[in-house]
Amino acid sequence: MNETTKGVESLKKEIRGEVRAILKMNMTFEGWSVPEMDDNKAREEILEVMQEALDELKQENQKEK
Repeated sequence: MNETTKGVESLKKEIRGEVRAILKMNMTFEGWSVPEMDDNKAREEILEVMQEALDELKQENQKEK
């Protein structure tokens, strides 16, 4: 395992926690905006947007190589 991989491995738990926090934060904001929202539907839609953002970052990273 190289040094870069070791560094990322040490951040894995923190990154996962941050991603969960982003989802939770956006669910809270959505709940404030739309009190009668369907939690499951909102979670699915927010996760789709988050996945799109990750996909965009991956594409940008590929272009930078």
